[in-house]
Amino acid sequence: MNRHEKYSLLEGLADTAAPKPSLTLSDAVALIVGIVIGAGIFQTPALVAAQAGSGLAVLMFWLIGGVVSLVGALCYAELATTYPDIGGVYYYLKRAFGRGVAFLFAWARMTVIQTGSITLLAFVFGDYASQIWQLGNFSPSIYAAFAIALLTALNIIGLQQGKWTQNLLTLAKVLGLLLVVLIGLTAAPNVTPPVESAASGTWGLAMVFVLLSYGGWNEAAYISAEIQNRQRNIVRSLLWSIGTITVIYLLINLAYLRGLGLANMANSKAVAADLMRAIWGAPGAWFISLLIAISTLGALNATVFTGARTNYALGQDFSIFSFMGHWRQRPSTPSYALLWQAAIALALVLLGTFTRKGFETMVDYTAPVFWFFFLLSGISLLVLRYREPQIQRPFRVPFYPFTPLLFCAVCGYLLYSSLVYTGVGAVVGVLVVAAGLPLLLWNRYRQGRA
Repeated sequence: MNRHEKYSLLEGLADTAAPKPSLTLSDAVALIVGIVIGAGIFQTPALVAAQAGSGLAVLMFWLIGGVVSLVGALCYAELATTYPDIGGVYYYLKRAFGRGVAFLFAWARMTVIQTGSITLLAFVFGDYASQIWQLGNFSPSIYAAFAIALLTALNIIGLQQGKWTQNLLTLAKVLGLLLVVLIGLTAAPNVTPPVESAASGTWGLAMVFVLLSYGGWNEAAYISAEIQNRQRNIVRSLLWSIGTITVIYLLINLAYLRGLGLANMANSKAVAADLMRAIWGAPGAWFISLLIAISTLGALNATVFTGARTNYALGQDFSIFSFMGHWRQRPSTPSYALLWQAAIALALVLLGTFTRKGFETMVDYTAPVFWFFFLLSGISLLVLRYREPQIQRPFRVPFYPFTPLLFCAVCGYLLYSSLVYTGVGAVVGVLVVAAGLPLLLWNRYRQGRA
């Protein structure tokens, strides 16, 4: 038996334990909402207000963000229902562009996109947890590393533990946000009319911040093989999630406008904390710090949950990463993929600690690479429609091809914007992705010799 046959046998044994449809519609909605409503909604509203000329414009930006997200979700719904696979975008890119492009995406997701997002969220959790209980000079980094380790362990223990943790964190987060909305709309004085002028900025820059806060709904692609009744529930989970998120975002911004006024909102460094401090004083600021910590922890858990799925798919297809292509039947988890993901994220925590700008470093590091592959995923829908017209598509994106073309145009604009606004961090992220090319060539060489 030669090495190629041995590898095929091991690969076949790895496939005996495979992901099963264990997630309900509510589980999927909790995951998507938990990922999207993370740290962004507590940071970006002030940045959006600084670019808007009126309170009405602020609300319109957030409504448009929901519509744009819905356009992208419709494209992903067709891909996910037609090609349900645990690799998500990795599988779509492999079918549309081949194994080379798919490998680079999986490499980028493993080393930049997903692990960078995990680390970014972990640093935000650490920053706000430190407001409640300080652990010394490196308190945010200690909290960040602890959160990554704890949530990885919970997901390794099993799918049931991971999804119930996510459901509870998402429920706490949404209820907490609705409480802030209720307080902001009822207890706060109406400081200023919503039409008060605060700044003269650009709508494009405002949309960059808005869509950053809406990012994450695409993670539904990575649970398409594990969701029950997927032909129906994938579409429903996306529509319910984005609808829920849009309503929450509109309400929270309305509460900010009513409680602080547009000018104060635009000048705030911590808009939610300023709102609660104005109403409840120091206890209000403590409460919002706790809420942000819980919110970010929920997004972090969901990102850990979905991130390892692409690593598992990568291990299934490329022998150089075969150690990640094993699925533990009991519990139903890709344990090795989760461990490898955690190791990279912890290394990025160290990077953020040394630069002393954890959150900013991770934003610069991830944004351009994320939007580049997001653009490719939109193009893959067009390519697969043309190349595979005979395949049954349980859901077809409406107004084809205009809907996916609009989605691609938005992704292209955000790719350009992220390259313009990020700087050195973007260069590092691109170089890390480029480092995957030698690994791809080495893998091909190994398979050629086998």
